[in-house]
Amino acid sequence: MDLARIADRLTRTIEDQVQEIGGLFDPVIRLGVTGLSRAGKTVFVTSLVANLLERARMPQLRAAAQGRFLAAYLQPQPDHTVPRFPFEDHLAALLAPEPRWPNGTRSISTLRLSLRLAPSGFLAPLSGPRTVHLDITDYPGEWLLDLPLMSLSFTEWSLSAIAAARSPARARLAEGWLARLEPRDPAAPLDESTSRELAAEFTAYLRAAREAGLSSVAPGRFLMPGDLEGSPALTFSPLPRPDRTPSGSLWRAFDKRFESYKRVVVEPFFRNHFARLDRQVVLIDALGALHDGPRAVEDLRVAMTDILGCFRPGANSWLAPILGRRIDRILFAATRADHVHHTQHARLAAVAEALVAEARSRARFRGAETAAMAIASLRATTEATVTRDGRAIDVVRGRSLDTGEEVAVFPGDLPEDVANLLAGARGAGAGREAAAWRVPRFAPPRLSQAPGDGLPHIRLDRAAEFLFGDKL
Repeated sequence: MDLARIADRLTRTIEDQVQEIGGLFDPVIRLGVTGLSRAGKTVFVTSLVANLLERARMPQLRAAAQGRFLAAYLQPQPDHTVPRFPFEDHLAALLAPEPRWPNGTRSISTLRLSLRLAPSGFLAPLSGPRTVHLDITDYPGEWLLDLPLMSLSFTEWSLSAIAAARSPARARLAEGWLARLEPRDPAAPLDESTSRELAAEFTAYLRAAREAGLSSVAPGRFLMPGDLEGSPALTFSPLPRPDRTPSGSLWRAFDKRFESYKRVVVEPFFRNHFARLDRQVVLIDALGALHDGPRAVEDLRVAMTDILGCFRPGANSWLAPILGRRIDRILFAATRADHVHHTQHARLAAVAEALVAEARSRARFRGAETAAMAIASLRATTEATVTRDGRAIDVVRGRSLDTGEEVAVFPGDLPEDVANLLAGARGAGAGREAAAWRVPRFAPPRLSQAPGDGLPHIRLDRAAEFLFGDKL
């Protein structure tokens, strides 16, 4: 490790400790909002903030129910080097006369919400209101997929990525890249036109895999390059390791670029943002995976296991600034619960729990508290019962995203036997249930709000209570 990197880490350690000392007076809760694309991170953050500003729809948040939650207000950006989450723009999109879903997360952003609380307990009459800051960090799900790369060499990553691309679930999607890769000699001298062709075909394969509903599409910045587009840090692809790796070869160049990607892209994100979190919500689009079929379910399970393996779960203490912070509460939330009848919510939560079972067990073993639930950050539907062929059917009603018309939808029953679902997704011969469910597409509801109302939701108050209610 060079002296510049040592100095940078020392500086950031001192900064973290200064922030912790300040937190003794006004505590700070650092909440990470994470999840793969389509999981609903942007809407989650927007609705959470809106419902903390106006708390009439938050009865399960104890501080609000007890009357101790006095006020909430948005603060100036705490970190001047990170963009502010555009809360006002996203809320305006949802509250417009013709509401629309806000654009998804494209880059990292943060927001500070300060919560004013009345004291509680025996000494409450002797003390005045206090302030707790909630710092929310939102970042693209694709970036999350890069965290497992930190523990891999270029050789290890290449072997894994090529094997995955040749698997039955991905071979058709990757055929263009594999066709380009096959005749190349990794020991040959570096040629930049070859590098660009391989990187472009590899990126096209990752994009096709994402559009097909698959979740493991690392490196994530290949799909969201930002200002790195065209740079050497994104101009590489996996390669089979040759017997010889001479200096100046394609292999050596791609090995260096892979290491640069981790150093320049992945490590700063992990160090500057991810490693500072102490509470985490993991949003899971289980309905989308069920819609896309068994291979998407299994791919999501593998991706979530790899991603959550990068978390640092465990109980924090006053030594956290020295030993490093740990995430001491993790919520696994299956989103879009409003797309199914409430009688299906327990099954939806069970699917989410099964997808993260390994990571959840590891987190609990290390001392972190975990929970799983089905939520809807913004409720876009109402429930009804219709009669069809003499049989009562539970449906959800809402505006179709495709036509704008009011529709009533019965998407099907979610799988009751989650073990059977995952066995089928792994190719064990069962699991036809996974492909039998179809997710409807609803537009945001047209809202008319009473004073004090936040956005309608399902269990967002329970999610907030678990994530930071103990700090209030």
